[in-house]
Amino acid sequence: MKKWIVLLIVMGMVGWALYDFTNSKSQSTEEFTPVEDTVEEPSETVEADSPASEVGLEVGNIAPDFELQTLSGETAKLSDFRGKKVMINFWATWCPPCRAEMPDMEKFYQEKDIVILAVNLTESENNLQQVEDFVKEYNLTFPILLDDKLEVATGYMIRPIPTSFMIDSNGIIAFRAYGALNYDLMIQEFEKMT
Repeated sequence: MKKWIVLLIVMGMVGWALYDFTNSKSQSTEEFTPVEDTVEEPSETVEADSPASEVGLEVGNIAPDFELQTLSGETAKLSDFRGKKVMINFWATWCPPCRAEMPDMEKFYQEKDIVILAVNLTESENNLQQVEDFVKEYNLTFPILLDDKLEVATGYMIRPIPTSFMIDSNGIIAFRAYGALNYDLMIQEFEKMT
């Protein structure tokens, strides 16, 4: 019986991923500049002297601004952190790679001068208690943002999770990664940013 439940859950997740992938190509919002449907190398970086003239999702673009409520009830806006290095991470509690990278993200947050905005895909969760339990289980101290309508995830065209963006102190996307990051890669990309 347990095997059937697990199989149904996995099939549902695969079905949702396929549905989301096909639907995301046709969706667009006025707030965000869509990214081209291309595959990037995970180590793509931008030179510090590259001019960023437009808002977009490509490395070298100005990161689209957004505002979300945090798990603690405060409001966080990306543009409020201009002048600081920022890591935006899109994740969910049910995602195994997300679980795998959380301890490294917490270590990164504790050891470096980085702002981490962990955007939870709240609409995909069973309930908010799951998110709270996850934060306690992993002893996370960085802000957890709640994307309860998936508006920011849609605007950032998030397909696989986790997906992370490293934003330099000028608000420019310096690095984008699909899948879990480890601590060493976080440090490597952090040290390249201005």
